[in-house]
Formats: sequence, structure tokens, C-alpha cells
Amino acid sequence: MTSRGKGILGFIGFWAFIIGFVLAILAGLLWPANAAIIVILVVLGIIIGFLNVKAKEFQLFLLATIALIVVGNAFTSLEALSLGQKLGSILNYIAILVAPAAIIAAIKALWAVAKP
Repeated sequence: MTSRGKGILGFIGFWAFIIGFVLAILAGLLWPANAAIIVILVVLGIIIGFLNVKAKEFQLFLLATIALIVVGNAFTSLEALSLGQKLGSILNYIAILVAPAAIIAAIKALWAVAKP
């Protein structure tokens, strides 16, 4: 995901990703399982999916999304300073951010493959 999109839309997509990523980290540390944060991250994820993920980035983006989802709860057994819970919350929020973008990217990829 890059900011080299067309004009203002690429700029908006880039900042949607940055804001969503920072919000996911802060929310994972301060407000785990907050419904309002989840809605904001989903909306930002939709914006990222439409504006930021280009055709040549589909495979890498989808692979990274799958990796995040798979390892999302791998750290829950770390009990020192509640580190496992905090890392798990951060990764869950990041997964919530990128999941809508991944769905949009997957549909775009399928469309590109299926169109004559």
C-alpha cells in the first residue's frame, strides 16, 4: 500500500491507513473491545480497500492480512504485565482494519481474473 495513487484519493487512502494503524495500536492498549473503535476501523478499512490497494499489490496485501489473522491470538499466553492481552488486542484491531480492505482486494482480484 502506497501513497502513489492518483492525486487526492491516494493521499486520503494513505492517511486512512496511517490513522487506522495508529488508532488500532492505541485502542489495543487503552480500549480493548470498544464498539465505536471497531466501526471506525471498518470504515477506514473500506477506504483503504478502495483507494490504496492496487492490482500489483493484491497478493502481498492478502498474504499479509492472512498472516495477521492467523497469528492474532498467538501472544495471549504471555501473562507478564498483561502483555499477551495487549498484543492480542492490538493485532485484533489491526485485523479489523485490514479485513474490509482484504475483502475488497480479493473481489478486485477475482474481477480482474474473471473479466474477459
